Order: sequence, then C-alpha cells, then structure tokens
Amino acid sequence: MQEVATPTLLWLLLLTLAVVAFSSGTEVAMLAANRYRARAQAATGSRRAKLLLSILSKPDDWLGANLTVLTLASAGATTIATILAVRNGSPYALILPTVLLPTLMLVFCELAPKIYAAAHPDGVARAAAPLYKVLVWVARPGVTLANAAAYGLLRLFGVVNASDRGGQQLSPEELRMVVNESVPLVPQRHRQMLLSILDLERITVNDIMIPRQDIAGIDLDDDWERILEQLRQTPHTRLPVCRGDLDQMIGLVHMRRIAQELARDTLDRDRLEEIAAQREPYYVLDGTALTVQLANFQRDRRRFAFVVDEYGDVQGLVTLEDILEEIVGEFTSDPATVLHRNIHREASGAFVVNASAHIRVLNRALSWQLPTDGPKTLNGLLLERLETIPEAGTSVRIGNLDMQVLQIADNAIRTVRVHERKGVTTERG
Repeated sequence: MQEVATPTLLWLLLLTLAVVAFSSGTEVAMLAANRYRARAQAATGSRRAKLLLSILSKPDDWLGANLTVLTLASAGATTIATILAVRNGSPYALILPTVLLPTLMLVFCELAPKIYAAAHPDGVARAAAPLYKVLVWVARPGVTLANAAAYGLLRLFGVVNASDRGGQQLSPEELRMVVNESVPLVPQRHRQMLLSILDLERITVNDIMIPRQDIAGIDLDDDWERILEQLRQTPHTRLPVCRGDLDQMIGLVHMRRIAQELARDTLDRDRLEEIAAQREPYYVLDGTALTVQLANFQRDRRRFAFVVDEYGDVQGLVTLEDILEEIVGEFTSDPATVLHRNIHREASGAFVVNASAHIRVLNRALSWQLPTDGPKTLNGLLLERLETIPEAGTSVRIGNLDMQVLQIADNAIRTVRVHERKGVTTERG
C-alpha cells in the first residue's frame, strides 16, 4: 500500500482540526439558539430559520450526528499527528501528539469556537443549519443505533424513557425573567403590562374588589327624598338596589333609565323596585382568579360582579375596569397630576390616602413595598399592626412610611396621612 505523503497528512490534520472546531462551536450555538426569535424569522419567510427549527425539533438526531463527526475528527487528528511524529524520528517528536496537539485543540478547536458561538448563537446556528441537515442525513443509520444504545443504557438505570424529550417551554417565573431582561428592546411601560398579565393568574378578585362598605347603592327602606337625592348626585352609571343591606339585593338600575323616568316624573318607590328587578345582579365567588373572572365577564357580557363568600354574603364589588387597570394601570385623563383616585398629594409632599385602597394599588402607584401577604387594604394592615381600632391622630411606622390616622368611621380607618422617610428601606411583603 502506497504511503501517504507528509504534505497531504499535514493538510488532512488541518482539515480534521477545522472539523473539530466547527463541531465544537456549532454545538454551543445550536444549544443556545433562541427558538422564539427563529420562529419569528421563520414566520417572515426565512428559509434558514425554518430549517433551523426543523433540526432543533429533533435534538437526538443533530446531537448524534455532531458527536459522531467530532469523535471521528478528533481520533483522526490524533492518528495523523502520531504518524507524523513517528516519521520525524526525533525523540522530541512525540511532543506533537501528546502535548502540542491537545493544546492546539483546546485553544483553537474548543475554547475559541465555543466562545464565539456563545456570543453569536443565532447567526452561527442559522449558518450551520444546512450543513447539519446533510450531516443528519448521512449519519442517520449510525446515529439511530447510537441513540438506541444510549437510551437503553439510561433506561437500565431508570434515568429516562426513550419517549422523553427536552423542551424549551418557559414557566411563568422564567417568562417573567425574560420580560425583565428585555430592557433594551421593550419599553418599560410595555414590560410592566406584560408582567401584569402574567400576574393575573395569581391575583384574585379579593385583591382588587371594592369593599362592601364602600359600595354605593340604593336602599328602598330609606327616605324617598334621600333616595332621589342619591340618584341625582351619583357619579355611577349603574347602582344596586336593595332592602336593608346588600345581602337583600333586588337588582340593578341604569342611570340612563332612571333619568328618563325622572324626566317624565313617573319615578316612585314601586317603579324603582320594578326597574331594578328587571336586571338581576351578577355574583362571583371570592377567591376567583382574575384570568377566570376576565373570561367570565367576556362570556357573560358583564362589566361588574358582586363578590360573595361561601355563605352568599356580599363581600365587595369587582369591575371590568378594575381588572383592566391591573394590566394597563390607572385610567385617568392626566396621569402626570393624578396618581390614583384614592391618593392625594399635599404641598408638603405627604400623601392623604383612602384607607380602603388596596395595598397592591398603593405599591404600584407610589413604588412603596408594603407587605401584601396579609391584609389586602391599608385599613386592614393598620388594624393588624395596631391590634385595635385606633383614635384619630394615632401614628404608626411601617418601614420607611410614617402613617397618621386622620378619620375613623364605622369601626374602620377611613383616611391616613403618609409621609415617606428617605434613606430607609421599606419592609417587603
């Protein structure tokens, strides 16, 4: 058999080293490639992106082909280097296959390609996709046998089933991290909206409902003149009508209908009750997730619902607007001057806050970090801390917030003045 010339062996050695570098670098690129970006590019018609997605969907095939090529190229390089060392005849020539070649492979065929591929995974992966398509096709018989043997070994130790496949599905927490890390690409307001949508699953109607004591309604047992005054002065478009309290609700009235009756001077107590009975109230069980309630509002074509407990007692009122505000923030005609309908800034810099406001709303509107794992409203939080119904003027400090009770009514705190002390970290919930 004719001996291969030394120059030819040198070229073969360079070729095998190039193959090792290609295999090492592209493996990192394929594993780190952004599949979501590839899907977006494929949707615009990119053929290489479609090919890349096709290859990535079967990791066993391309990984097997890559490892096969890497193993053969590494073995070939070592063999060629050994032959060259033997031909040289020098006692120092053995340094080539034992020291010099491993060093060259480590630096130029492993580290350098992998560092570059890790820095540019998408571009490298798209460029390598056509070559991998060919490699997978050529190496398929050997890869199939190798994969079968590998899965057989793993099943022997109870590690994995042959049907198991790794995926890139993101958990909600991982998706939140992706959104938070998209700072250069997504505006802050849009990021906040995306995060708010993800949070809807773990927020319930109890977290955003208007408490029972703050629900405006018509009590038919009240004096008729008081009822008329309430109907004329209300800022709401719909009002619940009851007898005695909200647990004895008759129905709902739309103020447009009431305005028509008032204009014709045909409204009396019986007529008001008749109109209210024509529209039954809509109830939802407390603890309902906002994602579920949003779907319920859409399905039933409703805009608000009364939240009831397991005994059927009304606990509060949740509206479609409240849920939308969880996503897009407070609806207001002038966001620069109005923080929230329950928050008013004083000239001194302090805030006068409606104590029935939800802690989550206050945290979002004022960048506070009040604890949210207990009471839902500021009133509940203060009552929990004070362990009694306080008198007006009582002060308490929570983290870096000094709070002074301003008004008490119906055994509850109504308004609070809050002063933020700079340089102190607020406790977290």
